[in-house]
Amino acid sequence: MIKKIIHLIFFLAFCTLSFAEDNVSLFDQHFNDYSENLEDAIDAEKKGLFVFFHMEECPFCQKMRRNVFTKKPVIDYFREHFLNFEIDVESSVMLTDFKGNTIEEKIFAQRHNLVGATPVLAFFDLNGKRVVRRTGFTNQKDFLLLANYFVEKAYKEESFARYKRKHK
Repeated sequence: MIKKIIHLIFFLAFCTLSFAEDNVSLFDQHFNDYSENLEDAIDAEKKGLFVFFHMEECPFCQKMRRNVFTKKPVIDYFREHFLNFEIDVESSVMLTDFKGNTIEEKIFAQRHNLVGATPVLAFFDLNGKRVVRRTGFTNQKDFLLLANYFVEKAYKEESFARYKRKHK
């Protein structure tokens, strides 16, 4: 009987650890105030903000969520270098943009960031300027390379295509 109880305890502990690891999120919690998020990123000595523009029914967005955003190397790298947020491009939820203006998420996405198709992977510097942007599904390797392209500020010198070729 004691042996069964011990096995049950180990089984439950294993399930709890597995569940906790599977539910680690890439994205940070926030109150839709990107001017505050910038201040938080500066205080935390991050390189910038990463924003994932998506639609709930977008199959490529869901594929990124399942196959890229759940990977430990991605989570570790992005948590080290960025504050990470997501915006639904069809949402009417209000947000405060980098300059302190209050607008709907969909307006911020569509008019201010020219998001049409999704997913859009956008990297903003600590001044709130979008400096790197990519539209479409990206695998884990290219996603990390895109982030490194931003972190190294290589976007100031060359296109991502050229940077990617050099780092194959």
